[in-house]
Formats: sequence, C-alpha cells, structure tokens
Amino acid sequence: MNDTTHDSADGRIRAVLADDERLMREQLRSRLMEVWPELDIVAEAKNGLEAVELCREHRPDLVFLDIRMPGLTGVDAARQIVQLPDDDSWLVPEIVFITAYDQYAVEAFEQGVADYVLKPAERDRLAITVARVKKRLAQRDEADGDDAPASTEPPAGQPMQQLLHKLSAQLNPGGAPKYLQWIQATVGQTIQMIPVEDVLFFISDEKYTRVQTASIEALIRKPIKELVDELDPQLFWQIHRSTLVNVKAIAGISRDFRGRQLVAIKGLTEKLEVSRSYTHLFKGM
Repeated sequence: MNDTTHDSADGRIRAVLADDERLMREQLRSRLMEVWPELDIVAEAKNGLEAVELCREHRPDLVFLDIRMPGLTGVDAARQIVQLPDDDSWLVPEIVFITAYDQYAVEAFEQGVADYVLKPAERDRLAITVARVKKRLAQRDEADGDDAPASTEPPAGQPMQQLLHKLSAQLNPGGAPKYLQWIQATVGQTIQMIPVEDVLFFISDEKYTRVQTASIEALIRKPIKELVDELDPQLFWQIHRSTLVNVKAIAGISRDFRGRQLVAIKGLTEKLEVSRSYTHLFKGM
C-alpha cells in the first residue's frame, strides 16, 4: 500500500477497531459515527493478532484497542503496531485503549500520549477522546511544517513505550519488568559486557544493531523492536524505527536543510535522525 497519513480518497481519518466482543465493537462504531461522522472505520478486529495484521494492511491513522483480548492483549498489540511503520509515508497511528476498568486511566493518558474509552462508550466521554485525537493529529501536521531552531533543552515529550510499560505492570501485578543491565556485544574479535547506562544509542541496519558508547562501537544481533521492550523506557527513547537513544546523552535538537529533526549526542559529532512518528517527543524545541 502507498497510503500516507490522512490520504484516503476523501481525506478522512482512517481507523481500525479491535475488541473481542462483537456488541462492544458495534456500540463503539455507532457512538463514533455520532460524535465523529467523518471518521472512516476501515476494519474491525476480534483479537490482538488480527488488529496487528489489519493495521499492517490498512495503515490507519488511528486504532481503538481493547486492553484485554485473548491471545494478544491490547497492550501487546500496541507494542507491535507502533513498530510497523517502516518509513515516513505512514506515521505510527494514534492509539485509544478501550477498557471496562477505570484503574487503567493512568496519568499518562491525561498527558496526551494516548487516550482511553471506558466500556460502554458514553457519548460525552467519547467526544472528549475524539477532540484529543483530532488535536494530536493536527499537531503532527504542524510539527512537519515547524521550522524549529536548534535547541539544547532536555526532551519535552513522553514516549508511548512508557505508557505501555505502565499498562503492562497493571495487567500483570507483581510482575514488574526487569530491564537489561548489561549488553553482551562483539567488539572486534572479542565479546564484551557493556553496562546499559554507558550506551549512548542503538541503531540497526538489516542484520545487526550497533551499540555506541563514548569509547567503543560494538555489534549485536538483537533488533530494535526487541530492545524497546527490554530497556528502561525512562532512559531509552525510540526516535526512529531503527534508533534508540539514551535521553541523558542528548546534547540538543536541530533541523537540517530538509526540515528533519536531528539529535546531537554528547561527545560525538554524529547526529541521529528523528522520524516523523517521533517528532512529538521534542515538541516546542
């Protein structure tokens, strides 16, 4: 497919709904048509795996995911969906979680990383969600056209990974994630154990992931999509499908002549490109 964000034939926002209960899907679709008649619901999924495949096929702007689904939870499905876009022709879709339990309405929802809808979907609350989603989609377009100067301020946003880790902890109480502390990597002809906090960034090509510290460059075979779930999301932010950066290593943000955001790394001349899906992390910079 060659769809780009917002480019369905009539310019409407494209959405996928995922809930294992048919009546809940029908009710949500009906309510959405009331509060957002322009929305184009392109597909509906009965489980998390189907949601991922439908997103791969339809490349939506927006996904509604039931948090608890058989086989693959909405949180696990979201982890896979946010890794699907492979270039800037399709941005990471906005995520709205559907839940019957308000304990999942954690602080991160209110900070605008994602949103939630309580079952059954009430018109007034859904209207608030729709307004938030529309605002975030508009901000994406503004960010594309924003000619921001260089900045040395700390990152301003909050990545989706932090929210997904929080939700996973709530879904699995007592199963607090154990983040990687060491990276076993190849340096020349030797294997070295590198403390994770010493890593400035990870960047992948088709076969290997480069591990960069202030003093060494190493290679591992673990892809970025696995590292995202194994590293502390407070420390490592994904800024591109192929790149994770240590937040403490960020020296500043600038734009090149093509308008792309570039991350400067402390102690290095190399700069890392930020893809359009992640420009919100540095909003206002």
